[in-house]
Amino acid sequence: MGTVKTLNKWANAHTYYPLDLVRIALGVFLFFKGIHFIGNTELLIELIDPLKNWAGSLMMVHYVAPAHLIGGLLIAFGLLTRWAIIAQLPILIGALAINFFGPMDTKSFLTALIVLIVCAFFLVYGSGKHSADYYFKMQK
Repeated sequence: MGTVKTLNKWANAHTYYPLDLVRIALGVFLFFKGIHFIGNTELLIELIDPLKNWAGSLMMVHYVAPAHLIGGLLIAFGLLTRWAIIAQLPILIGALAINFFGPMDTKSFLTALIVLIVCAFFLVYGSGKHSADYYFKMQK
């Protein structure tokens, strides 16, 4: 727990508006990706098809869209950012795995890889000073 507090103090002391814009863009991207998957459930089922023999593949269909919707909103507002990113990690790792076990789609592979790298950064960095987390913490 002390490590997280230390990271938060460091992140709040070294906060920059461009990083906040990247966090907001990540959240908006994930939110719209969730809307896209809700509107195109067949596409999501088709994407998960290479992993259909794995346990829990049907559960993934019901997890991906809501996790992107809720997680995207939380990340964009900077509320419970690390928890929202932890919820995104299995989806992103699965998106990378789908490209290895199924047909390789370079565009989706690069998109998933970039989003995973940005999520890993914000998992360590946190939501920053210009976020709902910081605002609620300062209200105490």
